[in-house]
Amino acid sequence: MAKRLAVYVEEFDTVELNASFYRWPKDATFEGWRRRLPDGFTMSVKAQRGLTHYRRLRSPEPWVERFERCWTALGDRREALLVQLHPELERDDERLDHFLELMPDWIPVAMELRHPSWDDEAVYTLLEQHGAAYVVMSGAGLTTVPRATSDLVYIRMHGPPQDSIYAGSYTDDELAQWAGRIAEWHDEGRRVLVYFNNDLGGHAIHNARKLKELLADCG
Repeated sequence: MAKRLAVYVEEFDTVELNASFYRWPKDATFEGWRRRLPDGFTMSVKAQRGLTHYRRLRSPEPWVERFERCWTALGDRREALLVQLHPELERDDERLDHFLELMPDWIPVAMELRHPSWDDEAVYTLLEQHGAAYVVMSGAGLTTVPRATSDLVYIRMHGPPQDSIYAGSYTDDELAQWAGRIAEWHDEGRRVLVYFNNDLGGHAIHNARKLKELLADCG
């Protein structure tokens, strides 16, 4: 992993940690990343499934404490906390509000709300009130809603096919459309994070390179 990361940081300036979804790292591990990652490189961290898929945001207090320790350990290498809810978890404004109320303001939170019932104006307003980012999703049969609910825009590119996930390659035209929208968010003064995980066949890295090229042309 260390060798792959060393190559990655030469080309990109942020990464999304997905392994934390399956097993939450020790505080010392986050401290180690802070020391090893180069200046200017940041890491977003995916919340563990114990909170999002088993508890489904119920009784989140112990996890909030872990997030605080992790964010402290990462220091200036930290970016955003990705909270991906279970795809079968239907809209529950009270549960979401309680979780976001507990999260400290100094931890940027990005909510990936997969069940279609969450696609409601009141939900976006709730996110705005807490300063939480709505995760814009692409592919895998998920509804793409290009909404910005905070100063941070968090985009997850799951791959273009609607009948599968983590597969396929985005066309240059599709990426150009995304680049145009991202440029608009930048012009509004928002920070935009884009992570590709259509890694089957190695498409993610090629799509990320192309998007960087297109964004450079926009700027």
